[in-house]
Amino acid sequence: MNRLLILLLVFGLTACSSQPKEAELGTDSRVAYAPTAVDELPPAVLGKGGDLLGVTVNYVPGDMSTAGYLSVPQGEGPFPALIIIHEWNGLVDRVRHIADDFAAEGYITLAVDLYSGQTGTNRDENMALMSAASGDMATVIANLNSAVAFLKERDDVTGRVGAMGWCFGGGIALSFGLDGVEHEATAIFYGRLIDDPERLQHIDHEVYGTFARLDQGPAPADVEAFEAALDEIGIENDLHIYDEVGHGFWLRIDEDVSTRAEPGLDAWQRLKSYLDRTLRTS
Repeated sequence: MNRLLILLLVFGLTACSSQPKEAELGTDSRVAYAPTAVDELPPAVLGKGGDLLGVTVNYVPGDMSTAGYLSVPQGEGPFPALIIIHEWNGLVDRVRHIADDFAAEGYITLAVDLYSGQTGTNRDENMALMSAASGDMATVIANLNSAVAFLKERDDVTGRVGAMGWCFGGGIALSFGLDGVEHEATAIFYGRLIDDPERLQHIDHEVYGTFARLDQGPAPADVEAFEAALDEIGIENDLHIYDEVGHGFWLRIDEDVSTRAEPGLDAWQRLKSYLDRTLRTS
């Protein structure tokens, strides 16, 4: 009887152990190098993400509640690295699938968690989570600083790291470009913007942005003011406002393929070129 109890206890402890660690990521779990062709979108934005191939990682020292998702390309590398920042509802599988798609492009990708493992399922929950994070930007920036450190500690990372996000995450990516540790790329998909040249001059790299004409968050006028401020202080940028689409169009092209696919593909090819010239150069 005692032996049986011991075996049951061991099994229970094993079953309730923490999330998979990075060390458990074997070659078979990594993502095959398979970049999209010039006429292809990444599968995730079309709702065609397959089995998740990455692992859950705790990248903030001493914080076991913050659980990101790491996706690694096959091969020895070294690879450039990318931090992707979720929307207002938190780190969900659509974003994890996008991380796998970026790994297929040859980037070690960390999808961060700014909500301590929480996700929202409706507008009220999403607003509450977003408001809490936005009200404590020092913690948000520290979280992303830890993400950069986590990636740069890896032997298979070149040392070049970019950050990008959508909606809430797009605004956070810009804030991180202004106030975070040094990194080499900032890509914004319809996120909160600023147009203060004095603040923006803290960015020391080219900025990418994709926006929508039928959006009010940010509105086209906000995008134009942002672009003018970047131009005024000499920060290179690749910003574009796409007509006939609205907020959030790129991450969910499958919801309206006939309208979103063409601008979505153009935004993707622009993004690939941007990441190539900012993260793959020495």
